[in-house]
Amino acid sequence: MSTHPTFRTLPVTAAVAFALFVTAPKATAQEVEEKASPREDIEKVQVVGSYTVAEVIDTATGLGLTLRETPQSVSVITLQRIQDQALDTITDTVINAVGVASKEIDNVRNTLQARGFDISNYQIDGVPLSWSLAGDSGETIADVAIYERVEFVRGATGLLTGAGDPSASINLVRKHANAVDFSGYVNAAIGSRNNRELSTDLASGLNQSGTLRGRLVAKYEEGDGHEDRFETQSSVLYGVIEGDLTSNTLVRLGASYQNNDPTSPTWGALPSFFSDGTATDWHRSVSTSADWTKWETTNTNLFANVHHLLSNGWELVANYNRLKYEQDTKLVYISGVLEKDSGAGLTTWSYKSSGESIQDSFDIQLKGQYGLLGQTHDFVLGYLYSEQDADTYSFDVLPGAIAPIDNFYEWDGSFAEPQWGTTPSVAQAMDTEQKGLYGATRLSVSDNFKLIAGARLASWQRTGVSYGTATDFGNDDVLIPYAGALYDITDQHRLYTSYTEIFQPQNLQDKNGEFLKEVEGKSYEIGLKSSFLADALNTTVALFRIEQDDLGQVDPGQFIHGDPTKQAYVAAQGVTSKGFELEMVGRPLAGWNIHAGYSQFDAEDAAGADVNTDHPRKQLKLFTTYQFVDSLPQLTVGGGANWQDKTYSINGPVELRQGAYTLVNLMAKYQLLDSTYLQLNVDNLLDETYYSQIGFFSQYRYGAPRSVNLSLHHSF
Repeated sequence: MSTHPTFRTLPVTAAVAFALFVTAPKATAQEVEEKASPREDIEKVQVVGSYTVAEVIDTATGLGLTLRETPQSVSVITLQRIQDQALDTITDTVINAVGVASKEIDNVRNTLQARGFDISNYQIDGVPLSWSLAGDSGETIADVAIYERVEFVRGATGLLTGAGDPSASINLVRKHANAVDFSGYVNAAIGSRNNRELSTDLASGLNQSGTLRGRLVAKYEEGDGHEDRFETQSSVLYGVIEGDLTSNTLVRLGASYQNNDPTSPTWGALPSFFSDGTATDWHRSVSTSADWTKWETTNTNLFANVHHLLSNGWELVANYNRLKYEQDTKLVYISGVLEKDSGAGLTTWSYKSSGESIQDSFDIQLKGQYGLLGQTHDFVLGYLYSEQDADTYSFDVLPGAIAPIDNFYEWDGSFAEPQWGTTPSVAQAMDTEQKGLYGATRLSVSDNFKLIAGARLASWQRTGVSYGTATDFGNDDVLIPYAGALYDITDQHRLYTSYTEIFQPQNLQDKNGEFLKEVEGKSYEIGLKSSFLADALNTTVALFRIEQDDLGQVDPGQFIHGDPTKQAYVAAQGVTSKGFELEMVGRPLAGWNIHAGYSQFDAEDAAGADVNTDHPRKQLKLFTTYQFVDSLPQLTVGGGANWQDKTYSINGPVELRQGAYTLVNLMAKYQLLDSTYLQLNVDNLLDETYYSQIGFFSQYRYGAPRSVNLSLHHSF
């Protein structure tokens, strides 16, 4: 296990250390009395158009800055946007957010990407959490019905998330119990392929004074997929209670439950090539699943938050999260080289498993303002401890797991379920521990010029066994710097720059048996954030460069301690990604909402070769709605398009290409009554045929064809 400390020169660290010893100015009794309660202060959201929020975020710095005050690219998918597009899952929001992308491995697993790298972690209410490999416990298909919005901070985010890739961080902001009066909605929907959905969101004060409040969200959905035999069924339940213990103390307790129990899901995808090297061309409905396959996932989250406003105006926040993922699978994987004429050459591998992952996280944060040299500055100090225990158990197949397919052209899923062993064996048992102490300050050099400096001292360790391979690696006391600067050219235009880092331990050894140093992700960004029309319309222009260094590469001819069965590796300067992003969001005119953006990057290794070529280099995303406020205010129409350029994947001698394509979406909403509306959504209007994933073990998967959804929404 590698436990060596990493030290880096930090010219800005002195500012953070100095801020630790600066005494915050004492507030007068009158100021404390007039200060808003924690609920009013923390939960206040100023909405400037349905797709823009002015609320502070903690995803990047922890300082509680607005989007314009954060020196990184940040995009937000708001609740109104989620409702307008009838988005269901986390992956749905990724597909429609600027600068991020997804790959659909099968019916349950998805991988997410930004700026040429995978997104390996996420946050809930600003608390970093880990998900399993490609989200095989259902994380990426989790429903967003329980969230107020989804935030995307692109670039390295190590200050708050610790370990990960220099891609982006996704923060899911839960719905909170803000309402004192009874309010909410019920929504019923029907759609293509027998889709049926029923949901409700209810909130109310629980006592006469409104100091105790509650909120309940429930949703049930079922339907058929576009693949043969596949059916979906999901349930969501979320509840939260908030109480003002005093005028300065807010306590929040809650729990969420999400279950996905599909019928006949696939494991993997479709073969890409025949044995003669020619490409296959399947119908979009073809599936490799069997009648008996299943992949049930359950996500349970218990949480508690305390927000306390100190007498000097500083805020103390403590969070506890217990996140439990469970999965129960019976699957069949099809592989091999397919003969074009006979349909022979493929084999099945049957697999049964059960597993669970339990993560306990605790974090505490102190933040506020202090006075120095005639200016007011911001400061945050936080600590996170997280422990995850992941176990997977597999069952033997009797008499054997592998069976040939006589003719895949005749495959209809009636493949007989094998006989399973009754005694499970441990396939995976891993413990992951993460700790992080961080601090940051925003220095007001002048009214127009701000500097942000911060650092995190992070540790990450993983031990256990994974499918027969011993796992014991990690890094302690890694110092992760953060620096940013913002300058107001005018009241409407703010120039910013930032330097951020993130690290990722790696389980590779050199010829002497020493574990390689952690992979370092470095992100440089410069941009311009502007606001127009009294903050109703906001734009961002960003240029970035990302480096991933010390990436483990094969050390030719070298073996660990001379053992020819153990390949040695050497740390090398790795991938460089550089590009730009453009984004516009807001309300240009009364009744008109728009969210549009374009992103582009190039990613190469040290030798100049393209890497991760199945990540789209160029993306254009647009969605807009318009309400006919003057002529017919009951009617709102909208639509959008998601375009991406060509991608390709090389797997040995096999190359698979996806041409550029555009997915067009439409919506229309008509207000039947003051509190009731009917909404129609059409996704993939032109019924574009495209791959939602290429190159995963020389396979590909088709994206969803055109679908129509009609919903009736009643609020009260």
